Amino acid sequence: MTRTVKIFDTTLRDGTQGEGISLSVEDKLKIALKLDSLGVTYIEGGWPGSNNKDIEFFTRVGELKLKQAKVTAFGSTRRKGTLAEQDPNLNRILEVGVPVATIFGKSWDFQVHTAIQTTLEENLAMIFDSVRYLKQNGLEVIYDAEHFFDGYKSNADYALETIRKAEEAGADWVVLCDTNGGTLPHEVTEIVTAVRQTLQIPIGIHAHNDCELGVANSLAAVMAGATQVQGTINGYGERCGNANLVSIIPNLQLKLGYNVISDEQLASLTNVARYVSEIANMHMPINQPYVGAAAFAHKGGIHVSAILRDSSTYEHIQPELVGNKQRVLVSELAGQSNLVFKAQEMGLDFNTSNQETKQLIERIKEMEHQGYQFEGADATLELLIRNAFGQLEDVFTLESFKIMVAKSQEQPVLSEAIVKVKVHGETVYNAAEGTGPVNALDNALRKCLVAYYPGIQDMHLSDYKVRVLDEKDATAAKVRVLIESTDFHNTWSTVGVSENIIEASWQALADSFRYALLNQPKTDSKPEEQKERLGLVNH
Repeated sequence: MTRTVKIFDTTLRDGTQGEGISLSVEDKLKIALKLDSLGVTYIEGGWPGSNNKDIEFFTRVGELKLKQAKVTAFGSTRRKGTLAEQDPNLNRILEVGVPVATIFGKSWDFQVHTAIQTTLEENLAMIFDSVRYLKQNGLEVIYDAEHFFDGYKSNADYALETIRKAEEAGADWVVLCDTNGGTLPHEVTEIVTAVRQTLQIPIGIHAHNDCELGVANSLAAVMAGATQVQGTINGYGERCGNANLVSIIPNLQLKLGYNVISDEQLASLTNVARYVSEIANMHMPINQPYVGAAAFAHKGGIHVSAILRDSSTYEHIQPELVGNKQRVLVSELAGQSNLVFKAQEMGLDFNTSNQETKQLIERIKEMEHQGYQFEGADATLELLIRNAFGQLEDVFTLESFKIMVAKSQEQPVLSEAIVKVKVHGETVYNAAEGTGPVNALDNALRKCLVAYYPGIQDMHLSDYKVRVLDEKDATAAKVRVLIESTDFHNTWSTVGVSENIIEASWQALADSFRYALLNQPKTDSKPEEQKERLGLVNH
């Protein structure tokens, strides 16, 4: 029989403790909807006893009408020397009206004496009283045994006694936490096996990534008997982060055969990971397993030649299973197989005897000599290939642009761009401000195009990089600009090269918009009508 593993997502609570991450209530609600669509069982929304933002989230989350996930509120056991019924933290959990409470308590005798400065007996009473109080009020209770693995290694008898107290009080789950992230997989296996022989209720794992073992430890715990895994999307969390659910879910389902989420939900994994990274304003690593842009990217000509015959030669799964896609990178190290693959992806007849092919190869070689790099700019490469084979409609052409930068002593630098382009034969002229010259160009070009292609509103720049190609030329050196763009469903990169950083930026920016427009339908409305509908006309 296939065993089921429940996923407990704590991105909205533990994930926000990561450096550089701050989510508004609106952000948290958007992510909660995505998590529900992914098929997680529990969404930990926050700690209502700690801040008003989390209280507002719990007040509003009911409006989402989640289809599957249960929302849980986080908190601690009662304070020492008080009654559970009078503990404000526990009562705040009850007040927000969630069906599930997740509370943590101490498992390590060192923490009991040092952190909360009480006796081992009082700590056991705090655990028992808190779980029983929440259960008496009708909640499902998940007890997080904080520092359990360190506690077990220090004093196994006491660590086990703490979780037995939670079970005795009526806890529905006991979750073993590797709070400091220092436990090794073989230790997890040994300790989880011992716990399974002690408890009758199901257990879970909550791992941190301080030794880069969060995923490995979570898998080891499941294989030893845990049936709940706690973690975060993209591994966000304090210090080195939490166990990464984006890797754990496919590893459990595709590699180990556990029932976690549906196949359709698994196919949305890449989209969910990238969506959450955008909402959190965190750049997603290009080499992130399963969902990164380079997770199924191939550069070496021999590799590409092999995957043209059978993708399993250099891919451990079909990327579509997790919603990703195979990519072939073109560079000076790549062979003709790479270009053949890219062209075949687009349904083009690409062979070395074809005149268009010969001209394209020569052009790519010349552009690389000038400083272009296509392995990190697959969208620009696709535009080049399509143009060589007459498959690219030039929906807009630049007539001119001007940029003004103003700075006064009291005011920050302000940039304004004026862009004049021809769109489907019509001259369009727009101005926009921005935080910098490239942002101003982006805003002005977008205003020119949005009346014709309303869908362009969903696309935005997510990363901008500049590299000096020849440092000895100092300020006259040629630069390469790489721009990454996204529309929450896809991510693509474009490149520009010039001695002028604005010119290089415009090349990459224009290519980014051209690529975004490849599959964008043109509106049937007249441009002026569309402008008014979008609020671009001043009355």
